[in-house]
Amino acid sequence: MATTDTGARFDLGRMLLSGGRVTHIDHLAPTSTRIRMEGPKLVGYEWNPGDHIRMRMSSIVTLRCFSIWDSDPVQGWLDVIVYDRKSPDGPGLQWLNTVKTGDYAAFFRDTRGLKRRPDATWYLFAGEETAAPGFGSLLREIDPEVPVVGVHQANTVGDHIELPRELTRVNRDGRSAASSTDMVDAIAALDLPDPDGGAAYLAGEARTIQMVRAFLVRDRGWNRRSIVTKPFWTPGKRGMD
Repeated sequence: MATTDTGARFDLGRMLLSGGRVTHIDHLAPTSTRIRMEGPKLVGYEWNPGDHIRMRMSSIVTLRCFSIWDSDPVQGWLDVIVYDRKSPDGPGLQWLNTVKTGDYAAFFRDTRGLKRRPDATWYLFAGEETAAPGFGSLLREIDPEVPVVGVHQANTVGDHIELPRELTRVNRDGRSAASSTDMVDAIAALDLPDPDGGAAYLAGEARTIQMVRAFLVRDRGWNRRSIVTKPFWTPGKRGMD
């Protein structure tokens, strides 16, 4: 923050970054909240399914990565979904607990999101609550005639959010999402098409993703190059998306 000659305070970050006013705060599930931002800077804001933004929490140096859930570049709004149980003392949850409609949210584009494979003949998705927002934007863009299978894991039945395409829902019921054998077992139980021509998206906790990828390569004959991975977090490691 800085002060002009007239004594009025202005926000340099707001001038330099994209962003908009928070207009809606909707609780989609006990652990997932949708935040909508609107404003002139979001008119014409182009993005690719699976893209991320890095949101400023309290200052220009405190940032948190969120997957874009949905947007409308004509009307000028953008939605993110905040999952509020991964890091109770983290900046994302602190921001969620204080943000209110009318607040200005500033962010910049992050190019390290999930990359879409439009040439795939079918798709496999596997992830938990932190993966759901990015999965949602990708699933929304897949032609309804193209097969989609996969697993969406959440802690309880009520913690699942509605996704644009149906995935098999599994619940941890209090078990850890890290190194989740439940996720591997759920993928193993699926009746999957031949991996040739398929594209897999694995996102969420880093060690669980590694386990699922290893299973697909070792036991189901997948080529590693057909598997897109995005680790968002792992216990004890700060600074991950």
